Amino acid sequence: MPNVVVYYTDSCPYCRMVKAFLDRRKVAYRPINVGRDQQAAREMIERSNQYGVPVTTVDDEVIIGFDAKRLSELFGEEKSADVIDVLIVGAGPAGLTAGVYCARKGLKTLLVATAIGGQALESWAIENYMGYRMIKGEDLMHKFEEQLTTQDVRLELDRVTGITREGDGFRATTEGGRTVTAASLVVASGKHPRKLGVEGEQKYLGRGLSVCATCDGPLFRDKHVAVVGGGNMAVQMAIELAGVATRVDLIVRSELKADEANLARVAEKKNINTLKGYEVAALHGDAFLTGLTVRDRATGEERRIDLDGVFAEIGWLPNTEFLGGLVELDAQGKILVDENCHTSVPGVYAAGDVTSINSDQIIIAAGEGAKAALEAYAWVSQR
Repeated sequence: MPNVVVYYTDSCPYCRMVKAFLDRRKVAYRPINVGRDQQAAREMIERSNQYGVPVTTVDDEVIIGFDAKRLSELFGEEKSADVIDVLIVGAGPAGLTAGVYCARKGLKTLLVATAIGGQALESWAIENYMGYRMIKGEDLMHKFEEQLTTQDVRLELDRVTGITREGDGFRATTEGGRTVTAASLVVASGKHPRKLGVEGEQKYLGRGLSVCATCDGPLFRDKHVAVVGGGNMAVQMAIELAGVATRVDLIVRSELKADEANLARVAEKKNINTLKGYEVAALHGDAFLTGLTVRDRATGEERRIDLDGVFAEIGWLPNTEFLGGLVELDAQGKILVDENCHTSVPGVYAAGDVTSINSDQIIIAAGEGAKAALEAYAWVSQR
């Protein structure tokens, strides 16, 4: 048996996905919490050249992030074709809710996602989801996941790479090598972070540049970091990092566009320095990021800031590449849907942040997931 080690932090959802993947395949591994053990964190960084989790080592091989394809190559089960009623792509609030509703209707359902929780996992504090005065995004999604596990739904940690029409149904392929034929689809694939688009971005991703403070924040204890962005999620990220880091520079292109409650919390934090009217011009460093250059958008003047980490939260883009033109999209690349979650293709429904529905809210995504599932049930029943 190979020697498998998983370096993780408590708050990292992708770390949980790696461990769940290995657990499902009964692979023995040694978990090391680098959020609590600074010596272990230094060991991980030295071995992987990564300032982010998860990192998995299999003997001498280092695997960065939740790499479903490589993990499947090493530990995956024999691949086989599936024929099901409904394929749900994505496991955020919309996908998980759709899974519960499909199962309760007795549909043979497969849910495929690279991670459970979606964009909601990035929310440190949720105060507008009914039933909870305040709850962490990770905790809320864990409750969603727990409810899904009480239903007869198969959940595969994998990535859908393509979907095509096949007769009266649809054929999907995954990164892990699985082929699925479904009578109906619910696309709840969510979004992925928008890139900064500056010099050094790709070089320093995972080496001081992060898009997941929930995952990597504990690695920056007692360090100087920056958060780029001015919306609710960026402001929440700055607030939480202020409890870990010695200083947080909040870099905003214009004005902060967060809720008043979040703005009040920022004002209370003495170690948050807000730079309004600035944009990131470049990232700097050697093996790891050591600083960035910001540009005054009014004057064009640039200045360099030496720091240890940068967390980008400047918006999200819809995950629709795998659809390959199957359904119609709007100008922003979101899936066009009507009030009942119907797409331009009969039998294909969509829900959550990947759709053209206004307002990216957890409670709205969950409701749309329920609607999409019920529409898929009606479609399958008619067939």
